[in-house]
Amino acid sequence: MSEEALLRAKLRKIEALFAGAGTPGERAAAGAAAERIRAKLHEFERTERAQEVRFSIADPWSRQLMIALCRRYGISPYRYPRMRRSTIVVKAPRAFVDAVLWPEFQEINAALVEYLSRVTERVIRDEVFGNVADADEVAGRG
Repeated sequence: MSEEALLRAKLRKIEALFAGAGTPGERAAAGAAAERIRAKLHEFERTERAQEVRFSIADPWSRQLMIALCRRYGISPYRYPRMRRSTIVVKAPRAFVDAVLWPEFQEINAALVEYLSRVTERVIRDEVFGNVADADEVAGRG
């Protein structure tokens, strides 16, 4: 199985975890997992008013992931004029953000960062130079 296929499988498992999948069959149904998370959002909306929550995510790939997750669950990400591109604002129940959206983002983001780091290191090692170790540390400035 390719690295990308493994990553995709891992992402489906993460989503199933946050969807509260109970059986192996449920865990296998990625589309159903997203629907269950949207249902959780609606449950939170019945008991708690939506409020603006701001995220500051400097890394463009991580920001793209957060925007995609929000849209997947029916939350419209936005920012106000003169806000930095790193800022994402959403209007959602805080309990949903804290219990589902942010933890799921962190898990998926960690998996993607790990994958991208491995791919980058492999490409540099294979195409630029075989030694991808960090720079040497030398004593004092002279």
